[in-house]
Amino acid sequence: MTAAKTLDPAVLEKVRADFPILSRVMRGGNQLAYLDSGATSQKPLAVLDAERDFLLNSNGAVHRGAHQLMEEATDAYEQGREDIAAFVGADSDELVFTKNATEAINLIAYALGDKRFENAVGPGDVIVTTELEHHANLVPWQELALRTGATLKWYGVTSEGRIDLDSLQLDENVKVVAFSHHSNVTGAVAPVEELVARAKAVGALVVLDACQSVPHQPVDFHALDVDFAAFSGHKMLGPTGIGVLYGRRELLNALPPFLTGGSMIETVTMEATTFAPAPQRFEAGTPMTSQVVGLAAAARYLDALGMPAVQEHERDLVAAALAGLSEIPGVRIIGPTTMENRGSPVSFVLDGVHAHDVGQVLDDDGVAVRVGHHCAWPLHRRFGIAATARASFAVYNTLDEVDRLVAGVKRAVEFFG
Repeated sequence: MTAAKTLDPAVLEKVRADFPILSRVMRGGNQLAYLDSGATSQKPLAVLDAERDFLLNSNGAVHRGAHQLMEEATDAYEQGREDIAAFVGADSDELVFTKNATEAINLIAYALGDKRFENAVGPGDVIVTTELEHHANLVPWQELALRTGATLKWYGVTSEGRIDLDSLQLDENVKVVAFSHHSNVTGAVAPVEELVARAKAVGALVVLDACQSVPHQPVDFHALDVDFAAFSGHKMLGPTGIGVLYGRRELLNALPPFLTGGSMIETVTMEATTFAPAPQRFEAGTPMTSQVVGLAAAARYLDALGMPAVQEHERDLVAAALAGLSEIPGVRIIGPTTMENRGSPVSFVLDGVHAHDVGQVLDDDGVAVRVGHHCAWPLHRRFGIAATARASFAVYNTLDEVDRLVAGVKRAVEFFG
């Protein structure tokens, strides 16, 4: 099998020119090395221009009225849905727009507990997640269990930061299995095929948190055979304020709505309301129209680069970071130390030094990383640590920036040693 080709250096140079913020000189006098794309990504000019052009020329209320601006806005909104759906291997009527991925997961967790759904979660049922989840894919399931009388169980995590498949056996009481495609802390890539097979074998629905995978590798929700998935715009070069829920068509149309009001109705009388089919059923009120336009531009931007090439480029960066950090005395990588089934985030601790102090030293050098628990307290407790420093990469990063990261951590060792 031929390995995917990485980004050509000339292409990478052009990519970086699309992100003017990367040329910024920071308060310490150093050029920005932005290694925090796992928290939020920077936006290329194509995204900024698409959203600005829409607001300047075609801004109108979608799916309302018959004037030209409304028609142009509606066309842009629905074309955006088609472009984003194509990017993730879905049909356009299987994508629901939300304000972020957190809301998307909450939507599903709420709807699955509604007794109007034929297979609603209830007393005696089991919801399964994992110990490495972002809080957005844990707390909604805790709340669903509390509301319905169901029980929450979870897969543990191995010492390498991967889902421990031997830690839990599923049975016919399991209704939902929810897990992250890529861990936002350890970078471990979940064994999706195996987890889906186990869930399907007991008749459970699968919910995939794809926030850390969609921006970094080719993703096809149909091929993955998941029932629901969520991802966010701001992590994949798109605007803030826009998330996406994928759901199999027949499931979305079987679920009751999450929010109600305008736009999502079929008929309304004083006595009762009937609801529109999905996806409109889950898009109550005025939607985030310009953000959809911007996210569609981000999807087209990444698609034009080629996601296999994006993935290989980022793998080169992660491999260099793992190699460089592993050579520094006192550094411990939290997560896989090889590239097998590994994604972008590289989290680490430095013996005797708090992660926030490491982050401050790096910030002085113009290197931006995230520090803290990354909305994953249970995972950090699993490893007996309060916080980690995390470098996370995107298509616009370079090996020189990885070198600056490694040099900055070495400086932290010298400073605090």
